[in-house]
Amino acid sequence: MGSRDASCLEAPPGDPSDEATGEGIFGLSCDPEDAGVVLLPVPWEATVSYGRGTAAAPEAIRRASGQVELYDLDTGRPYEAGIAMLDADPAIAAAGAEAAEAARAVVEATQAGTAASELAVLRARVDALGAWRDDQVARAVDRWLRRGKLVGVVGGDHSVAFGSIAAHAHCHPGLGVLQLDAHADLRAAYQGFRSSHASVMRRVADELPAVARLVQVGVRDLCETEHRLVEASGGRIVAFFAADIARRVLAAEPFGRLVDEIVAALPEQIYVSFDIDALDPALCPHTGTPVPGGLSFHQVVAVIAAVRTSGRRLVGFDLCEVGAGAEGDEWDANVGARVLYQLIGQALRSRESR
Repeated sequence: MGSRDASCLEAPPGDPSDEATGEGIFGLSCDPEDAGVVLLPVPWEATVSYGRGTAAAPEAIRRASGQVELYDLDTGRPYEAGIAMLDADPAIAAAGAEAAEAARAVVEATQAGTAASELAVLRARVDALGAWRDDQVARAVDRWLRRGKLVGVVGGDHSVAFGSIAAHAHCHPGLGVLQLDAHADLRAAYQGFRSSHASVMRRVADELPAVARLVQVGVRDLCETEHRLVEASGGRIVAFFAADIARRVLAAEPFGRLVDEIVAALPEQIYVSFDIDALDPALCPHTGTPVPGGLSFHQVVAVIAAVRTSGRRLVGFDLCEVGAGAEGDEWDANVGARVLYQLIGQALRSRESR
């Protein structure tokens, strides 16, 4: 950790071995214009269907990130590139609150047997707000990409990833999306919402032809329709299900062999969409929809690192569904901050080989 209140133009920023004192992400104080890495917080959880709290995650991660050591044995000194987290857009936060209230009303009205026409109006409003948010996120990400920045989105529920993936796919046609997730997120809609967190990757598949392939790792909770969609995709969606991973690991197959297969399925330009519930729930107990099982921290880092060492380029990423625990409980945010630093470090290293 460091006395990280100096400008990111200075390298190193103070003494990175000291206590963090800066107010920015990882204790750094860095102007986004000068930073090599720009993080866009999107505090949105409108269609969350189980636990809540991920809208508070960007701020919780920022607070917890001061505990992350800036020197990393694998990626070196990512902080030297300059890392800046933008302020959350109050208009997006307000729209998210409105959408969450409308979505809650839909669920309650459905249980009460309200007329379908009234529910349709509420659902349409939620989806319209989600589409507006997607456009705002895509525009913001595109603006920073055009300035040569490495851009990451910090959610929020997983639906916030769509705008970021869309912007990256526009800049990198033929993009591959590496989805680390407990869920397939391939439903056409969930609870009637097309903008649901449970539908984000279905929207990627349906609406973003510039995404050449979706590779899912760690999925262990999906419906039969989603499974059939994977099988019928003609190889555009490739899934490494958690049950298969566990079976092979328990049979003493080296995890590295699985990692090689995952990487081989990916094209050259990669966007990582990381839902924190890909991890064992012991590492993310307050995530919105925890599922028993899951990958270890070291396993997910091994997958991301192998993408980089293969010569592929990590062009962008998102981190979503980190739950905010009760006051004083920063465990989820602490883990999330460390995942975020790994994503940044591996992406920066992948740029060095180009």
